[in-house]
Amino acid sequence: MDESRQYAIHARLKQAKETLEESETLFEQGYWRGTINRAYYAMFYAVLALAALKAVVVSKHTHAIAFLDKEFVNKGIFPKEISRAMHVNFDERQTNDYGEIWEVDHDEAKNTLKEAKWFVKTLEEHINNQ
Repeated sequence: MDESRQYAIHARLKQAKETLEESETLFEQGYWRGTINRAYYAMFYAVLALAALKAVVVSKHTHAIAFLDKEFVNKGIFPKEISRAMHVNFDERQTNDYGEIWEVDHDEAKNTLKEAKWFVKTLEEHINNQ
């Protein structure tokens, strides 16, 4: 693997972990909507690290999700829960950012953050074992 690809993988994983930290900080401060937004983006950046591992460039969220499903979930590399988490959190982030305004509660934010931590850890472990 060439140096630029290794750098891209490392940079995206770092970005995913930093974004998870942002999500945690927002959660601790009671910003539930921001918690969900940053948790989703941490997941998205982890998928971009996977794409870099495979030397695939994806920029749109829907393409990243399709890539994850096609290359990893459908092939049995990751469990279906990984796909479900990505789809659900993408939809939730879309609704929170662009949809009708509603109150996001503590439990919803807590569950999303927990799921994002698991998601990023799972993808990072896979990448590190390659």
